[in-house]
Amino acid sequence: MAPPTTPARSGRKGGDRKSKSARAGVLFSVPRFHRYIKKSTPKSRVTMAAAVYTAAVIEYLTAEVLELSGNAAKDHKKQRINARHVFLAVSIDEELKKLLHGVTIPQGGVLPHINSFLFKSKSGSDDRSQSAPKSDLSRSNTVSIPRAPSALTTKSSSAGGLGGKTSSSAATTTKKTASVSGGNPSSSG
Repeated sequence: MAPPTTPARSGRKGGDRKSKSARAGVLFSVPRFHRYIKKSTPKSRVTMAAAVYTAAVIEYLTAEVLELSGNAAKDHKKQRINARHVFLAVSIDEELKKLLHGVTIPQGGVLPHINSFLFKSKSGSDDRSQSAPKSDLSRSNTVSIPRAPSALTTKSSSAGGLGGKTSSSAATTTKKTASVSGGNPSSSG
């Protein structure tokens, strides 16, 4: 007799087994997100579609941040992405900046910013440097109190005196007493 021509049947009808992530077309683990969502909302039912949607959103955000961080690393002529590049990428993109508004990225640093006042203007810088300094009359009438070393400050502040390093409230108190007495603020002390 001839052998049977039908192929051997496997235990499963649908062919090869595929994971839920592969069926959804995402790289992140869908069952893991499903488990996390179920854990965070204990008395509610969570569908697998919610986990697929969450995994897709997180994958998109990750890809976006990595692409922008890679561009920042390339701009700085680096081969590896570090925290500084992630920070720069997030701070440059308006939507990511709004999404991650209160997030602190450790080792990210700060945004580079130089005030435009500090740049030398080509035409006006020569005129300003040669002009005479302004007279003392044009300055504001603020009282300048000499500062004492920090070791003396703690002793004088505990004694209640105004000598040494004073806070802004003590300076305003000095101004108020001078204006009430009608005298010069520097001669009232």
